[in-house]
Amino acid sequence: MDQEGARAALQHYFDRSAAGDEDGAHEVYHEDAVLEFPQSGERFEHVANFREWRRGYPAKVDLELRRVRGGGDVWTAEVAVRYDGGPWNYGVSILEFRGDKIARETIYYAEPFDPPEWRARWRAAPGRPTAAGG
Repeated sequence: MDQEGARAALQHYFDRSAAGDEDGAHEVYHEDAVLEFPQSGERFEHVANFREWRRGYPAKVDLELRRVRGGGDVWTAEVAVRYDGGPWNYGVSILEFRGDKIARETIYYAEPFDPPEWRARWRAAPGRPTAAGG
């Protein structure tokens, strides 16, 4: 897998999911894929299981792909996510590919926070990044 392929797989998922096409969105996963959320301790085995809970998610989810980095079969994606038009939150998705499809995804999620003032003199630029990547 190369960077263009990893980015294309994620963008395919984001675009299809935004269009309400969960079947099409989940084509990027192997049928036996695993999805993990370490912060909540959840693990979903087999794409059919996490496709169905995503299909019934009780909020409108907006996703933005910000950056993809990695190599070989392991890629990391920096993403922004918001629910029902609310504030953007930030996440990291660690993707393990088998061939051209995702075999395992581990997602970390965090709410934005104001930077502490005591670090200001060392910062490269004031403020925090926006969902648009600023």
